[in-house]
Amino acid sequence: ALPMYAAAAWLLWVFARQAGQTALILLLAASLLAALGLWLTGRVQSRRAQGRGSRSLAAAGLATLALGVGVAGVAASQAEPPAVSESGPLHARPWSPGAVAEARAAGQPVLVNFTADWCVTCKINERAALSSRKVAEALEAADGVYLVADCTRRDDAITRDLEARGRSGVPLYLLYPAGGGEPRV
Repeated sequence: ALPMYAAAAWLLWVFARQAGQTALILLLAASLLAALGLWLTGRVQSRRAQGRGSRSLAAAGLATLALGVGVAGVAASQAEPPAVSESGPLHARPWSPGAVAEARAAGQPVLVNFTADWCVTCKINERAALSSRKVAEALEAADGVYLVADCTRRDDAITRDLEARGRSGVPLYLLYPAGGGEPRV
C-alpha cells in the first residue's frame, strides 16, 4: 500500500500545482465526503445482512457521495494559472514565442526549458542540472535569458512548438545562440 500512498501524494502535489491550494482543499474535502458516503453505504449493507433496513442511512450515504462528487467538480473548476517558480539560482520567466523573439532581438542567448510538474524526468533534470550554481553563472556571464515553457496544464502554443520540433512531449531544452541561428537541443 505504501507505493500507492506515495503515488497518491504525488498526484495531489501535481493537482495542487495545476489548480492551486483552494482547489486542493476542495478536493481533499470531496475525498473525505466520498469516504464518509462509502462508509455509510457499508453500514447500510451490514444492516441489511442482519435483516435490518435503514432507508434514512442509505439516503444519507447517497447524499454524502453525491455531495462529494459535486465538491470534486467545484475543485476541478477552481483551477488557477500555474506560476513560474523561481526555484534555484536561475531567474525564470514564462515562455512565449514573443519572449524568445524579444530576447533574440536584443542579442541575448536564450535557454528554454519545456517542462511540466507531472514529468518526473523534468523535475530530476531541473534539480540535478538546471538549478546548479554553475548553470546560473554561465547564463549570467552570457547575459542570457532563461524561459520556462510549463505545460503542466495543457498549453496549445507549447504543444505546437514541441510538434514543430518533432517532439511529442517534455522534457525538451533549447539553447538559442546569441548571434541568431537555429537553437541547439
